[in-house]
Amino acid sequence: MKNRFLANILLTFIWVALTGSFAFANVVFGFFLSYFLLLVITRGSGRARYFRMVPKAISFFFFFLYELVKANLQVAWEMGTPKFYMTPGIVGVPLDIHSDNEITMLANLITLTPGTLSLDVSEDKKVLYVYSMYITNREDFVRGIKQGFEKRIKELYS
Repeated sequence: MKNRFLANILLTFIWVALTGSFAFANVVFGFFLSYFLLLVITRGSGRARYFRMVPKAISFFFFFLYELVKANLQVAWEMGTPKFYMTPGIVGVPLDIHSDNEITMLANLITLTPGTLSLDVSEDKKVLYVYSMYITNREDFVRGIKQGFEKRIKELYS
């Protein structure tokens, strides 16, 4: 997988050098063009993990960006209004992911999102404790994390 990624980056740089344009759109186009070329060239080789991973990673990035903007707007609204609508609390989120990398990624993504903070992981790595400014319903909050970040992290690491 690392070799395909490095080949993709190398072909992207070759594209940028040939076109002579370092514009962001040209670099992105070069990346996708080289991705497509590598996909066509290696079709049938049986090693398609890289080609499944890139779309998942791009989808994950845009999902996180959406969640980040949404949380920023919610916190900004809270700070800009005279009445507080916060219902803060700490919730134990049961985990379906088990590796240290997956749990660390989930905890970091939760902490990076305004209004939430990962506090601790249980000793058996089955529960992540999360503080949030807005917990109106515990089950909805847990479902949001499990069907959002945790589900996409599982897809990335599978």
